[in-house]
Amino acid sequence: MANKLVIVESPSKAKTIEKFLGPDFKVLASVGHVIDLPAKGLGVDTRRDFTPKYVVIPGKERVLLELRKAALEAQEVFLAPDPDREGEAISAHLARALEIPTARRAVFNEITKNAVREAIEHPRDIDNNLVDAQQARRILDRLVGYKISPLLWRRVQKHTSAGRVQSVALRLIVDREEEIRTFVPEEYWTLTAELSRQKERKTFTAELLRLLEATDKEKLRITSQAEMDDVLKALEGAEFRVQKVEEKKTRSAPPAPYSTSSLQQDASTRLRFSPKKTMKVAQELYEGIDLGEGRAGLITYMRTDSTRISEEAQRAVRGYIGDAFGSKYVGPGPKGKQKAHVQGAHEAIRPTEVMRKPEEMARYLTLDQQKLYGLIWRRFVAAFMAPAIFDSVRVLIAAERYLFAATGSSLAFPGYYAVWPREEKDVTLPPLTEGEALKLHRLDPEQHFTEPPPRYSEASLVKALEELGIGRPSTYVPIISTIQQRKYVKLENRRFVPLELGEIVDRLMKQHFPDIVDVKFTANVESELDQVEEGEMRWTALLSDFYADFRSMLQQAEKEMERVERPVVEIGEECPECGKQLVIKHGRFGEFISCSGYPECKYSRPIQNKIGVSCPRCGGDLVERRSRRGRIFYGCGNYPNCDFALWDRPIPEPCPHCGGLVTQASRGKPVLRCTECSQEIIPQPVPELVPAH
Repeated sequence: MANKLVIVESPSKAKTIEKFLGPDFKVLASVGHVIDLPAKGLGVDTRRDFTPKYVVIPGKERVLLELRKAALEAQEVFLAPDPDREGEAISAHLARALEIPTARRAVFNEITKNAVREAIEHPRDIDNNLVDAQQARRILDRLVGYKISPLLWRRVQKHTSAGRVQSVALRLIVDREEEIRTFVPEEYWTLTAELSRQKERKTFTAELLRLLEATDKEKLRITSQAEMDDVLKALEGAEFRVQKVEEKKTRSAPPAPYSTSSLQQDASTRLRFSPKKTMKVAQELYEGIDLGEGRAGLITYMRTDSTRISEEAQRAVRGYIGDAFGSKYVGPGPKGKQKAHVQGAHEAIRPTEVMRKPEEMARYLTLDQQKLYGLIWRRFVAAFMAPAIFDSVRVLIAAERYLFAATGSSLAFPGYYAVWPREEKDVTLPPLTEGEALKLHRLDPEQHFTEPPPRYSEASLVKALEELGIGRPSTYVPIISTIQQRKYVKLENRRFVPLELGEIVDRLMKQHFPDIVDVKFTANVESELDQVEEGEMRWTALLSDFYADFRSMLQQAEKEMERVERPVVEIGEECPECGKQLVIKHGRFGEFISCSGYPECKYSRPIQNKIGVSCPRCGGDLVERRSRRGRIFYGCGNYPNCDFALWDRPIPEPCPHCGGLVTQASRGKPVLRCTECSQEIIPQPVPELVPAH
């Protein structure tokens, strides 16, 4: 009979761990947090050192009763939620709720037999600094959300909200949109010379670099057609001669293993996974996969900002590389200092066993799991391989007053490219010697215009938040989800576009709560939370400093924030019940169509269902509609300005052959076919890693 109890967070994790520990152990799941601040009311006593008023989360009473009964029957109880602030807080809440006198905290970074048994054999006390940091963050977010959101409800519309970190993310998107709107393109020109050796047909290209007499070595900037005409006139009949040949070996260092943010960015770029999907699939790989002979976690904990790798894992991967590729492929491993806030115990995301190669794991995994596991495995192995070595050559070519440059590069030693996709291609130049005269085939002038900064994608927003020190690995996905759910932003061609409501909220936040949406202020708060985690700052002191200024801003905003009247948008259609104009209104679940005669006329209907696919003609949203006979079809939401429509349902994934729109047949067999190249799309069981662009 089991006399030892282990409590983890998820049921799937519990299944995996129970197989490792044997009959003496019973493993149960808390299913996440069991205790939290109340859903209604502030739940924080701001007059008494910000004392939180914790309650059992509704629906978790039965879970808590089951855990309490098991804890009373057990001789030993081990608390084993995830190895981060949230997991530590769950452990502390469980210890109090279950009245465990001596809490034994079992911490493991990977769900393998050795790691779990080691954690059980060497438990530690609950880390109160980690608990305090989580509690401070939770209370901070509650203060901001519960104090500002009701004000926005009254001044803008119901169900709007503000958040300590979400509001900064919204600001980044709105500020970027303003940069794009005010951007003024600047004209510039480039000049490419197509050249060859005197008696050879094979050509190569060289680009205009600078004036020969230039001392600052800055590239010559040509800003008009007239300036380019002057250059072309000066080069008429000019002799092109090799001035200098520079040959050298260059190295390309492998990338570091994945942290949470870099995994989300790469999965977005290479696999077209959203951060939310990436973390869902990573959680599955972490918690355990049935490998035929039992369940096992395939990757280490996926919420981390560390790139550190344990000594044991380093020995294993170096041994694998040496055996599989040879000793010259074994590299020094990732270099560089960890960020200040990274805990030393945390590791990068890596496979738990390097010998579990992606192609061997494929039969146990779903397609999405295969893709993500392959990405993580290759990145980890690549990080400990030798740098790639290139033979590089740079040729400077003189013509009249101008200097052109041609560059070439070829792979001499693949190094980490043996497992990681190479994104650049070889560019070879003919063997050239200094003083050699070259033959000019043609000059190719090209006009360009500078472009505005791009809108944020999910990946680039995560990268920006990380670089600015805003949020932590566990918060990136909730931030992105919240600003979309609130209808503050939308994804258009996989880029964030602020919506009217988002711009209104952002303007009010900047005007009345400048500190809350200030990037440096928010990053400083994150740094102070890290200090609480490290025992260098009291959590109550952090909250006290924050709340003093915040309360003043709130009081001022209550007096000064104006009520925003959002314009009524008519859709150019009459109400079928009373004949008045139909308008777009805003409700709890977003926009809907209503009669302008409300409340006398209560006609309303939802706006067409968006299906998450962009119109290939105008970039708008494709929506699901019904024909007059009731048959479902899919058309552009910008109709009548765009009349694109089709019968078969479009899917979000582009054609792997041409990038075109793919549809699934609505009748007969569910065949996937590209609307551009007409090829049938057959899902591949083991997809290859797609290089980033």
